[in-house]
Amino acid sequence: MSIHPLLRPFSLGMHLVAVVLVAIAMLLGVWQVQVWQDERSDAAAGRAELDPVPLAESLGPDDPFPSSSVGKPVRMSGTWVPEGTVLVSDRLQGNREGYWVVTPLAVAQDDAAVAGPDDPALLVVRGWTAGLDDVPAPPQGEAEIVGWLQPPEGSTGATDEDRSDDVIPQVRIADAIQHVDQDLYGAYLVVDPDSAELRNPGTAGLAPADLDELPEVGRGTGIRNLLYGVEWWVFAGFAAFIWWRWCADEVRAARAAAMGEQLSERDTVEV
Repeated sequence: MSIHPLLRPFSLGMHLVAVVLVAIAMLLGVWQVQVWQDERSDAAAGRAELDPVPLAESLGPDDPFPSSSVGKPVRMSGTWVPEGTVLVSDRLQGNREGYWVVTPLAVAQDDAAVAGPDDPALLVVRGWTAGLDDVPAPPQGEAEIVGWLQPPEGSTGATDEDRSDDVIPQVRIADAIQHVDQDLYGAYLVVDPDSAELRNPGTAGLAPADLDELPEVGRGTGIRNLLYGVEWWVFAGFAAFIWWRWCADEVRAARAAAMGEQLSERDTVEV
C-alpha cells in the first residue's frame, strides 16, 4: 500500500517547517503592530504633558470642537457659575462607580477683566466623588485653571430620565445647558489637580477625574513598526502560498508517476 505523498516523513517535516514559519511571521506581525499602538499611546500621553496654552488658542465659544484639540492642555481664567453644577453618573474610579462633579466657568470675552453673567461658560470637571452625599459645595468667585480639553459626549444615546435633579448621564451640552442661563462652549475641561497654576480650582474634597480621551498623535508616529508588522504578515502569506504550491506539485508529481507506472504495466501486458 503506497503512502500519500503529503504523508511521507519528508513531507511531514516540510509541513512542520511551514507551520513554524507562518506562525512565527504572524506573531512577529502582531508584536510589531502592538509596538506601533504602544508608541502612539505613549506619544498621546506625552502630548497631554505639554505646556498648557490659552483656551482662546484652541477653542472659541462658538467653534465646533476641533479633533486636534482632544486632550490638549489649556489654561483659562473666569468666574464660577455655582448654580450650574451638575453630577455626571456612572463614572468609574478604579473599580468604584461614582460621579463626576462638573461646574461651569464663565470666560471673559473681548479682553474684559472679569467674566459677566452673559459670557459663555466652559464645563469644568472638578473631580470625582463616590456618592451624592459626599459632594462638596461648589466654588465661588474667580479662578485660574489648567486642564485637558475634551469633546462633548452624547454618542451612546443615554437620556436624562429625570430633568428635575442635577444628575445627568453624560457630559452633554444639551443636558448641561438646562442648568445655566448662558451659552456653553462645545467642550469640557478636566482639571489637572497637579498644576501649579491653579487658583481656586474647586477640587477640594474630590478625587481627581480620569482623562477620558488622550490627545491625537501624528499619523506617522510609529509607522515604521506598523509597516514591519504588515511585512511580516505578507511574508506569512507568501510562505503559506509556497507551502500550498509545493504540496500541489508533490501530489501532481505522484499522480504523474502513478499514471506512468500504469501505462508501463499496460504496455508490458500488451507485449
